[in-house]
Amino acid sequence: MSHKEMQSCIEACVRCAQECEHCGEACLHEKGMTELAACISLDSDCAQICWTAAAYMSRGSEFSAGVCELCAEICDACAEECQRHSHDHCKSCAKACQRCAEECRKMAGARV
Repeated sequence: MSHKEMQSCIEACVRCAQECEHCGEACLHEKGMTELAACISLDSDCAQICWTAAAYMSRGSEFSAGVCELCAEICDACAEECQRHSHDHCKSCAKACQRCAEECRKMAGARV
């Protein structure tokens, strides 16, 4: 599968990584930041795996499907955590994570 056939998933991963980076940074400046520790940590993990998944797919790696499976799992966890908070940045992040998880599951199911 060429990187062009994976473009929708690549874009979802990049968008999710950006939202997670933003959410984690914004959480650091919220009142009650200690209550957001799990959110900040998952944002960081999710952003990193999303950047990685996008890179693997962009170069057509034979390991893309496996990375995407893990990416979907982490995106699900991040979305679940972000949904617990009322901040706009958390809500935006949760939506991006849900979309990315969906795209990654499709990609992983296609098996590169």
